Amino acid sequence: MNFKQIHIGELIRKIVKEDQLDPYKICSYLEISETELTKMYHSKSLDSELLLKLSKVIKYDLFRVYSQHLLFYAPTNNNQQTSRKSDSEIPVFRKSIYTKEIIDFVLELIENKTKTHTEITELYGIPKTTLHNWIKKYNK
Repeated sequence: MNFKQIHIGELIRKIVKEDQLDPYKICSYLEISETELTKMYHSKSLDSELLLKLSKVIKYDLFRVYSQHLLFYAPTNNNQQTSRKSDSEIPVFRKSIYTKEIIDFVLELIENKTKTHTEITELYGIPKTTLHNWIKKYNK
């Protein structure tokens, strides 16, 4: 999965195909035609309301793909927690939540010698100790 250049329509198409989901069921749930579903497969981005409905019907968190992108490519802000007022109604999320997909992606970069440990820690902001723990825990 390419988290840098997200093509959400292509991802949806792959999920539908891989999980052998019935396109008619999806069209019925979304109240769209098959032609519109095909157009969605070709769309690089989709409306968030539509993504939410699709996530429910295909049982896959499509928003997590964008969260992964932020984890990998957004600059880290160590003062993020303190920059929000304590009485703010805007929720604050932890940025350092690494899913299995992220861990696998990073370990694959190391295994294929695409990136060094230093490059990964600098580029993705993953602490060295976390990276070494992943290597010990997940590498066979």
